[in-house]
Amino acid sequence: MGDTVLGIGMVGYAFMGAAHSQAWRTAGRFFDLPLQPDLTVLCGRDPVKAAAAAERLGWRSVETDWKALLTRDDIGLVDVCSPGDTHADIAIAALGAGKHVLCEKPLANTVDEARAMVAAADRAARRGVRSMVGFSYRRVPAVALARRLVEEGRLGEIRHVRATYLQDWIVDPDFPLVWRLRRNAAGSGALGDLGAHIVDMAQFLTGDVLTGVSALTETFVRERPLPSASSGLAASGGPERGTVDVDDAALFLGRFAAGAVASFEATRFANGRKNALRIELNGSRGSLAFDQERMNELEFYDGEEDPETAGFRRILVTEPTHPYAGAWWPPGHLLGYEHTFTHQAVDLVCDIGEGRDPAPSFADGLRVQLVLDAVERSAAEAGGWQTVPTE
Repeated sequence: MGDTVLGIGMVGYAFMGAAHSQAWRTAGRFFDLPLQPDLTVLCGRDPVKAAAAAERLGWRSVETDWKALLTRDDIGLVDVCSPGDTHADIAIAALGAGKHVLCEKPLANTVDEARAMVAAADRAARRGVRSMVGFSYRRVPAVALARRLVEEGRLGEIRHVRATYLQDWIVDPDFPLVWRLRRNAAGSGALGDLGAHIVDMAQFLTGDVLTGVSALTETFVRERPLPSASSGLAASGGPERGTVDVDDAALFLGRFAAGAVASFEATRFANGRKNALRIELNGSRGSLAFDQERMNELEFYDGEEDPETAGFRRILVTEPTHPYAGAWWPPGHLLGYEHTFTHQAVDLVCDIGEGRDPAPSFADGLRVQLVLDAVERSAAEAGGWQTVPTE
């Protein structure tokens, strides 16, 4: 491929694979990029399913072994969209082979894996090879605007953060034991899947890091039917069942390095909540709040206005001066979930083309992993305070 084309090899083709495919297809059509992403290879273990996904999602070829991507000259970036237990092996090998890497969150299943990935990223960066962890919610225009307001001092000293991420997709006790409910594949449950997002968002928006936590976790349904492809009948005549060994819900308190306090809640058992992420920051000069179910809006309160007329204002984040929004539609024409992945792809390609280290980096992913690990340690000790290591 030419010097202006960035060949993408993507591992995995389910939910995140579809979202990333849409992003790679779209990024160069709405944004001016230094390199043009090319959907070169989709990789999946099942050749029939992978071929069908490649046809549907717009990929030009298929591989069934991710190691094949490392030796292909037409691949410049490996996009890791597979389950968490594969992240470290693929990312470390790809970086060692000189391929840029985009890795879905959470970065890894364990702190040790994440540290090894950071070390590999540091070695690769010295050779001009870039890496990014995929916390796509940073690229919601309203979230990026919130970060700008904090950086400008509009909230003053941050004192209190509240963050929740609520879903309900496993409320039914007969929902099958998919990979996200198995520790060996997913690392943790709602904590890693949902909690990772709100931990990263809180640290991103505040520009600070969590230094300690006190937590509890709970698993409400401890056995589930095995997926139909591999299950038989139990002695009772019903479907064979397996053990859920991850959390269904995680709640924890935290403290930031600069002194702010925080509360976090992540659950897959909030009946009626489909993808309800919300975060609120309270500062000495003002407050802001973001609700993912109203993702084009940001609530902002200026505490220095006249109290007689002061109040939270609704900012519709679709103006051309707002982050990312100017590349899309006229003001008031709303963006959606899929645009966050396009913005992520755009930022990564621009960073690669211009020789910058992308954000969030693997080191940022490790900082989230350290918090998740401290939460699990605290929950195992009945909520005892746990310090979050610095690295």
